Amino acid sequence: MPAAELLARASLRPTRQRLRILEELAREPHDVTAQQLHRRLVDQDERIGLATVYRTLTALAEQGVVDALAHRPNETCYRLCGDAHHHHLVCTSCHRVLELEGCRMDEWVDDAAAAVDFLPTEHRLEVLGLCGSCR
Repeated sequence: MPAAELLARASLRPTRQRLRILEELAREPHDVTAQQLHRRLVDQDERIGLATVYRTLTALAEQGVVDALAHRPNETCYRLCGDAHHHHLVCTSCHRVLELEGCRMDEWVDDAAAAVDFLPTEHRLEVLGLCGSCR
């Protein structure tokens, strides 16, 4: 989906900087931190502040346009993912990210939550490990 459409879906104005952030994020096959993304944009002579990158990625994650992953200590990583509900396999060595579709956790989550009188509204799963290349 084009960057302008993703921003419209998130009810965010399609500013030049937001468009560039999404376009660069779309080039990343795995995930990237805000600082890494900022460095790439600056290296391409884009005039953009680090705070703008952080604010944009946070807003996009809050609207469900990008996924925010927590596998790096003290840093959030961002990934432009598909719309369907999915989970992630994350290599802790090379940071390769694979999407797992076809979630079969709903029944388990519902049962576990019901046992403690909890109503789940969503779930996310990151499985950390080593990909075949890094093993």
